[in-house]
Amino acid sequence: MAIPAAAGVLVVLLAWLAGPGLLGIGNDVLGAPVQAEVTKPAPCDQPGTKETVRFTITGKVHEGTLDGCGHGQGERVEVAVPEVLPDQGAVAVHAADTSMGASDARRPVGLALLVFACFSGGMYVYLVLRIPARSPKVAKVS
Repeated sequence: MAIPAAAGVLVVLLAWLAGPGLLGIGNDVLGAPVQAEVTKPAPCDQPGTKETVRFTITGKVHEGTLDGCGHGQGERVEVAVPEVLPDQGAVAVHAADTSMGASDARRPVGLALLVFACFSGGMYVYLVLRIPARSPKVAKVS
């Protein structure tokens, strides 16, 4: 019983030390948050709509495409701007409060599920080793 329990604790400890990348959770920073103004809003009636926004970084005005919809003309939104900006053309920006892999609740939930899986595996090994195997009764044919 001690070996399966120790193996489960070891697996959970190694998963915790490996970090969030083990559970498929990335904390990629999409860029610095900047205030932007919506210059060309897009309706939300079709998928994949993009809005045009204008923002200023280091005194220079840039145009960007925001993968969103439903904002009004002239509305101020906070966007995440990439660290390297092109000299010309529109920049792809994202809403600052939404980014892929930014949910902090996924790592504890993933680790809790891993703990339950280790516990279940340990209990299965315990039951297999504890309960003796029974031979099936065979009916005799005369």
